[in-house]
Amino acid sequence: MEGKPRPAASPAQALAAMDQLIALSLVSQQDIAQRLGLGVTDLTCLGHVLGAGEHPITAGELAERANLTTGAVTGVLNRLERAGYARRQADPADRRRVRIVADESAAVRLYAVYEPFYLRMNELFADYTGDEVAVLADWFTRATGLMRTRLDEIREANQG
Repeated sequence: MEGKPRPAASPAQALAAMDQLIALSLVSQQDIAQRLGLGVTDLTCLGHVLGAGEHPITAGELAERANLTTGAVTGVLNRLERAGYARRQADPADRRRVRIVADESAAVRLYAVYEPFYLRMNELFADYTGDEVAVLADWFTRATGLMRTRLDEIREANQG
């Protein structure tokens, strides 16, 4: 399959489009979190818990993935448990370690909110060739790394 013609864009135009997407995503995440009775950070963490699937993550792993302190994750987990989205479960291999398990209804509740958007996104990806999707995936992965580095720099500067 040959790619469709795309309008020319400069890096500045791409950055502006990215900024618009991020801004709208932030507002959207706020609305979705509120609809689900959660805060944005709690919703983000629940996404990581659900993303772990059959291999539940530890609180420490969740803290790392969400770029939070372990103390902050404790608060998140307390709220997720109270809201019925997740629970702590002893690790069968090491009873001192706790794993975070999503409630069975959590995925259903989240997918009900996200599924229409993800269906539309899959339709959008279908407009691109496999090579173009690979470039998009590479870009998102690398941009995430850059954003993580910048977040670390900002947090280090605030500590000093």
